[in-house]
Amino acid sequence: MEKVVLVDENDRETGTMEKIEAHRKGLLHRAFSVFILNSKGELLLQRRAGEKYHSPGLWTNTCCSHPRPGEDINAAAQRRLYEEMGMNGGLYHSFSFIYRADFDNGLTEHEYDHVFIGINDETPVPDRSEVDAFRYINLDDLSEDLNNNPGNYTVWFRIAYPEAKEKLRELISI
Repeated sequence: MEKVVLVDENDRETGTMEKIEAHRKGLLHRAFSVFILNSKGELLLQRRAGEKYHSPGLWTNTCCSHPRPGEDINAAAQRRLYEEMGMNGGLYHSFSFIYRADFDNGLTEHEYDHVFIGINDETPVPDRSEVDAFRYINLDDLSEDLNNNPGNYTVWFRIAYPEAKEKLRELISI
């Protein structure tokens, strides 16, 4: 049984709960999202597997998940990047945000989302139970597609991308 870390609006831990139960109740919990650029400045996106319990078949950031109780958020992001995409990488915490999204299946994502970014040129080896497809895309082309086709992307990605784009552009210029 997978558990998530419940938090308050300041990211202070308030307890743990089974993941699906937390999503049924819409309780605020800790999460993370990873954004990986290649050395060409293209963002690695994944399309969520069709059997995911919410947002199946939608495009989103490189990977995302929840830290386990007692797990360092940085270590969790590194772990999940390897589990979902078969990649190791130097990630750094960029920013955080809180969002809430209700889904048609009765579940609610209410997350304190920590965003990690990094540069990595490894070839992705995705876990097919998590990821249907992946692609690299130029940031400007992605912005245009997001404007024209927002329903093709996950809710949290649409919220995080504007700030992530600025942080990624800074990373490219370093």
